[in-house]
Amino acid sequence: MTARPETPTGTHDFVGIGLGPFNLGLACLTEPIDELDGVFLESKPDFEWHAGMFLDGAHLQTPFMSDLVTLADPTSPYSFLNYLKDQGRLYSFYIRENFYPLRVEYDDYCRWAANKLTGVRFGTTVAEVTYEDGHYLVRTEAGDVYRARHLVLGTGTSPHYPAAVHGLDGDFFHNSRYVQNKAELQKKDSITIVGSGQSAAEIYYDLLGEIDVHGYRLNWVTRSPRFFPLEYTKLTLEMTSPEYIDYYRELPEATRYRLTAQQKGLFKGIDGDLINEIFDLLYQKNLGGPVPTRLLTNSSLNSARHEHGTYTLSFRQEEQEKDYEIESQGLVLATGYTYAEPEFLSPVKSRLRYDSHGNFDVARNYAIDVTGRGVFLQNAGVHTHSITSPDLGMGPYRNSCIIRELLGTEYYPVEKTVAFQEFAV
Repeated sequence: MTARPETPTGTHDFVGIGLGPFNLGLACLTEPIDELDGVFLESKPDFEWHAGMFLDGAHLQTPFMSDLVTLADPTSPYSFLNYLKDQGRLYSFYIRENFYPLRVEYDDYCRWAANKLTGVRFGTTVAEVTYEDGHYLVRTEAGDVYRARHLVLGTGTSPHYPAAVHGLDGDFFHNSRYVQNKAELQKKDSITIVGSGQSAAEIYYDLLGEIDVHGYRLNWVTRSPRFFPLEYTKLTLEMTSPEYIDYYRELPEATRYRLTAQQKGLFKGIDGDLINEIFDLLYQKNLGGPVPTRLLTNSSLNSARHEHGTYTLSFRQEEQEKDYEIESQGLVLATGYTYAEPEFLSPVKSRLRYDSHGNFDVARNYAIDVTGRGVFLQNAGVHTHSITSPDLGMGPYRNSCIIRELLGTEYYPVEKTVAFQEFAV
C-alpha cells in the first residue's frame, strides 16, 4: 500500500459516508452546531433520490413534516416550508391543501438543502476505512484521507434482483430505472411487472393509462396474497415512536426477525387511494371492451429465460401449488431494495458488532461498533428498530439521538413518550 497522504482537513468529530435523506438531515442539523465538525462524503456528483420513479403526480407516503429537520427542529432554515418560501411556492402549497409533497418536489428540496451546506463533498467515493490511534481514517479513491473520531454510515440500499433473473439476458430493468426506460418499454407488444409495493402500483397505473395509445398487453404479477394497502391508521402510526423502539428492542432476536417479515405491510404497502384509482381506471377502460391486462397474485417467479426478444417467465401459484408461464417482451422488476454491508468497512470489521444472522447488531443509540458510540448506522435496522428504521419521519429523531452521542449532551430535545397506547405489559 502506498504511503498515506496528509489529510487536508485535519481531524473531524465525525465523517458521514453516503448522502441520502437521513445523512442529509444529519448534515442540516449539525450545520449550526459550532461544537461539532463533520464532513459528508457522497460518490454521486449531486444529490439523487429515486430519480427513476419521478412519475407525474407521484408523492411521498409521509406528510411534509417528515422533512429533513422539522421533527427535530421546527425553526431550522432547512425545513421544507422554508424551501417552499424560498421558491415562492408556499401559498400555492397552502392552497393545494395536500400534506404530501410530490416526489420530484421532495428531491428538489433535498438538492436545495444540500447546496446550502458547507460540509458536503459530492463526487467523493470511499475506498476503505481503517482505524488507528483512536481515530477512523476514511480513504477516498482520489487518495485523500479524512480522519475522524466517529463514523455515520448512510450508504443506503441497492435494487434487489430475485434469484430467478441472475444471469438473465435482455433489456429487463429494475423499477429504479423506469423513467429512463419507459419510452423503449412502451414500444413492446407485451409488458410484465413483477412486484407488489408502491413502485409496482405506480408503474402499472402509469402504463395502464397509456395502454390504448401503444397497444401493448400488460401483466402485473405479485407473490403477495393480495394487493396490500399501506396501513396508515393513527394507532398503527404510533409504532413509529420511541416507546415502540424500546419495546421492540427488548424482544428476543428470533421474535424480532419474525416480526420483520410480518410487518412489511406497514411500510411497503400500496397507497390506498392509488389502489382505488387503479380499479377506477380499469373500470373506465373496460367500458370499451376487455382490457388486455392481467393482475395475478400468490405467484412466485421461479425461473426466467430470454430468447428472440421474448421472456418466458415461470411462476408458481403458491395456494394452488400450480406452475404456469407468461411470455412477455418487456420485464420490469419492482422487487424492492436490500442493504449490503459496504466493502470499504472490511479493514474495521473486527470493531463492528453483528447478530446471529450476520447483520449489524444496532444498539438503541444506533451505534454498531464495540465501543457503543463510535460508528452509527442510518436505516438498515428494521431487525433492531422495526418500522422506524426506513420511516422518513423518524430520521430527525434518530439524528437527534446520534447528535446527542457525538456531543455528549442533548442539543435537540429527544422525545421519550409519544404514543397513547402501551406496547409492553
